[in-house]
Amino acid sequence: MTTTETADTTRVITVTEAAAAKIAELLSQEADGERLALRIGVRPGGCAGFSYEMFFDSDLTDEDKVENINESVRVAVDAASAQMLQGATLEYSDGLNATGFNIINPNASKSCGCGSSFS
Repeated sequence: MTTTETADTTRVITVTEAAAAKIAELLSQEADGERLALRIGVRPGGCAGFSYEMFFDSDLTDEDKVENINESVRVAVDAASAQMLQGATLEYSDGLNATGFNIINPNASKSCGCGSSFS
């Protein structure tokens, strides 16, 4: 697994090598990819209470926890989401049974059947 720590030395989320490689690939397809970070957030909603969101973002704030995963990948997490994602892992798989990003979150007490929301 590849990760670096944020400025305050508290790692919010670990990003696997496969996930970092896929993020880098997607960023390379963006016109301004070098300015973007993958924002990972937690929002109210979904059948279990909260859902994850991920998108590329260039509007980072001082309150964001920003982690440089490697030379081309940065991950940003807002302060409220950071509390719910502390210790989580972002994975990526490309297989017959499952393709895409998946967040393994030790803070989630339960998740829904579709796997896209948690509480």
